[in-house]
Amino acid sequence: MALVHNKQGDDDVILTEAASCATCDGVNTKCEQECMMEAATKEIEYFDDEELDSFSRRLSNEYTDDEAEKFREVLYTMRPEEVKEWTRSLTLREINLPDQIKDEVFLMIEN
Repeated sequence: MALVHNKQGDDDVILTEAASCATCDGVNTKCEQECMMEAATKEIEYFDDEELDSFSRRLSNEYTDDEAEKFREVLYTMRPEEVKEWTRSLTLREINLPDQIKDEVFLMIEN
């Protein structure tokens, strides 16, 4: 937010910054939907995880523990602020997170 003096010298006007996908916190579902649509029009970002493409269209409960560990290895090589973008990348690539690591991913996104 910013305070701005108007031309007539009247009371200050409070301007709020427009929300963007960079500031979308996941609480506002409209923001999440718009950001996902925006992301779908851009080139898919990879996080040095191209090997995960082999899991495209696999159900989240169909992963072995060894397969889930491949996702975990990628997860723990990235910065916490990248995790949300990584999950969008996986979604756009039709890759479901293994059930075994979902709690870890959600905890990292929330913090």
